[in-house]
Parts: sequence; structure tokens; C-alpha cells
Amino acid sequence: MDTRSIATLPVLFIGHGSPMNAIETNAFTQALARLGTSLPRPRAVLCISAHWLTEGTWVTHMAQPRTIHDFYGFPKDLFDVQYPAPGSSEVAEIIRAEILNPSISLDDANWGLDHGTWAVLKHLYPMADVPVLQLSIDARQPPEFHHRLGQQLKVLRDRGVLIVGSGNVVHNLRRVDMDPDAKAFDWAVEFDEWVKGRLLVRDHAALVTDFLKTKAGQMSVPTLDHYLPLLYVLGATENGEALQFEYESMQHASISMRSFQIG
Repeated sequence: MDTRSIATLPVLFIGHGSPMNAIETNAFTQALARLGTSLPRPRAVLCISAHWLTEGTWVTHMAQPRTIHDFYGFPKDLFDVQYPAPGSSEVAEIIRAEILNPSISLDDANWGLDHGTWAVLKHLYPMADVPVLQLSIDARQPPEFHHRLGQQLKVLRDRGVLIVGSGNVVHNLRRVDMDPDAKAFDWAVEFDEWVKGRLLVRDHAALVTDFLKTKAGQMSVPTLDHYLPLLYVLGATENGEALQFEYESMQHASISMRSFQIG
């Protein structure tokens, strides 16, 4: 199937937060549901989730990726969730062919769809009828590497592939308040607003290189895993594309649910 005549698809960044968002109805999940009805139907979804960290870069290649419950201490209802979307070996092989540096390895058995992917797509595409792939994050590499890889993924947007980065721009689990309506920490708000400001003026370079230069940034990004999906999204965009914030809020005092689309 040649979809290069399809209009260029947007790129999404989704702040996925707690796995419980997969089974709850709240302002965030309602925003995702509305977003799903407004998007063009893609040929496939390529998700870069904060929860698949690897040596090297891998893309899922299996026909039927399994639903991974990569968490503990949550209700049985959450572990019972299945998201039976098909995979797409065809799109995986296109990605391997298009991306030459780094080389992309095909994963036929080890991974699947972790909650950074299915907890989001369950609301965007509740019928699980759009093929889904995941791209891993090479945890050994610096931020600039992930941004450059996002730039190479840009070509997929003209081939009917919806690129989704799933993480959180503020994600400090050590400071979590389990009350979902807890007042956000000042440093969390400061950094979330800094990210918003850089996005609005299209200062992507600062988002790649400067995010740990303040105390607020260091508190908001104590580990890189949830921030790096943002860099793939930024890399996959063009200058001047429209930016739309789909959701802006904080959960549990130290997790930003900021979500947006570009394009």
C-alpha cells in the first residue's frame, strides 16, 4: 500500500502519567478521546514510549504485539486490560530501510506495547483497529541523538504513519502526592511553563540542550526516560507548523500531563 499521497500527518506528544489513566474517566482521558475523533485515520501508529529503554534502537516487528503490564501495585482491573491492536511488519521494515544511522533492529518476540503506548491509544483508538509499532529509546545516547533520530523519522508522516511520543515533561516520582488533585510544586509549574514557552516560540534547540540548566529542570527531569520522547516529536516536525495544546494540567503534584500536537 503506497500512502505517500496522503496529507502529512501531525505529530503528537502525550503526557501519559499514571497507568490508572487507562481505565479512568477524567478530564485528561476525555481530552484524548476528543483528539482521537479529530485525527486523520493513520496507516499505522509509531509510538516512542518512555518505558522501552534498550541498548541500540529497536522497532517492534511482530504481527500481534502483546499488551505489557509493566507496573505493579495497581488494581486487578488494570492488569486485565488488553489492547489487541495488530502490528505492521511492513512499516517496521520501512523504518529499518529509511533510518541508516543508527541501524534499526527488528524485534519479533521480546517487547510489545507497554503502558506508555496502550494506556494512551486505548482512548485515542478504543477499537484497537489501527496497527501499532513501538520504537525503543537507546538509553546510552545523549539528547541530541534522540532529536536527530526524530528528524529522520519525519519522512514517515508522508506515508500515513502517526508518530506519538509518550512521556511527561515533568516526571518526579519521588515527590508524587497520591492525591491526583494535589497542588503542583512550584518547581514543577516553573519547568512546565518553561517548556510551553520554548514550544510557543519554536525554540526546539533549548528544549534539546538547556532543560537541565535550572534547579526546576533538574527536579522535573531527575531521569531522562520520560523527557526523551519529547525530543523525537520535536525532531519530526518542520519549522512553522501549527502547535496546538490538547491538555495542560498537573497530576499528583509532580507529573505534567501536558499534551500537544504539531502539524
